[in-house]
Amino acid sequence: MKIEILRENLKFGINITERVVGKNLSLPILDNILINTEDSFLNLTSTDLETVIKLWILSKIIQKGKVVVPAKFLSNFISFLPDEKIVIESKGQNLYIESKNFKTQIQGYNPEEFPIIPEFKNLEYLEIDNKKFCQGLSQVVNIAALSQTKPEISGIYFYFSKNNITIAATDSFRLAEKNIPLENSNKKEYSFILPQKPAKEIINILEDKEGILKICFSANQVLFDFPMKEIKHPAIQITSRLIEGQYPNYQDIIPTKFKTNITLKKDEFLNQIKTASLFSNRNNEVKFLINLTKKEVEISSQNPNIGENKSNLSAKIEGEPIEISFNYKFLIDGLLNIKSSEVIFNISKEDGPAILKPVGDPGYIYVVMPIKSI
Repeated sequence: MKIEILRENLKFGINITERVVGKNLSLPILDNILINTEDSFLNLTSTDLETVIKLWILSKIIQKGKVVVPAKFLSNFISFLPDEKIVIESKGQNLYIESKNFKTQIQGYNPEEFPIIPEFKNLEYLEIDNKKFCQGLSQVVNIAALSQTKPEISGIYFYFSKNNITIAATDSFRLAEKNIPLENSNKKEYSFILPQKPAKEIINILEDKEGILKICFSANQVLFDFPMKEIKHPAIQITSRLIEGQYPNYQDIIPTKFKTNITLKKDEFLNQIKTASLFSNRNNEVKFLINLTKKEVEISSQNPNIGENKSNLSAKIEGEPIEISFNYKFLIDGLLNIKSSEVIFNISKEDGPAILKPVGDPGYIYVVMPIKSI
């Protein structure tokens, strides 16, 4: 293999593909990147056996071939090179890099030892605006929690209906759901559970890119394909295995009737909860007293070792007065995922789930359980 490529393009590709590379003591080959040539492209591939990242860079291919080299070492070395054209060449299992003032050899490994990457061909797929998809995914992705007893809730649930994508996540104490309308109707219904780690990588890698994302389905894997702008060819592909099992029927816990409905300024609400959190007890408890007469929400917290804090926030309130407590961390997480300036806080009952949702966006809800009084 021998190619010419701009250093900045190679660095960009390595920065993305090395994201799933880590120290794997049992399979050290996974600490490497597979560098390959395909037609007029340099192809970089990495995997941790759960997630595969493939990236293509338009390059001048002088001689075809492939080589496997340590990802972190290559990334560190390339970062020190000046921004100019470089030549990379494989001889045997080693990679040679040459530029104006550098001539380097990096010891590689046998490409045949690199895991076989499955090919996706002639599979069902749908297309969606990439930024809308990544923004929706980012609103739920951090809610999932690792669970040995319930592996299903360790991932993100996706349901693709005819005209909509539903993305949901829960850790049994709170739940987030985002609905994204599809511009083009989906021919078939699909559902799957994506592990949290590749879901986060999709956001990290693709969230700032404008274009159409293609999602391809198979029985036990899913492929997210983002194309090049200039030509009809993939730029980045992220493939992940799926979590087996049935996702909980979470719709049953979403309340439909509420005792009290409150509309507040999101930033003021968030700041007062953060202030109250400084005085919360070991249960992270913050109390809310809804005063219907004064149209105020009283937020208080107390810790015998620190002190106590109480504040009031004006709000639009409908329904009944109520006193209720929540884990402040759960409320902060929900509010940070809401993009609107005002938030609706619906409380079903003293010991029942409450809902946070943005004003003007019916597509997102965040359900949180209160702390039960002893």
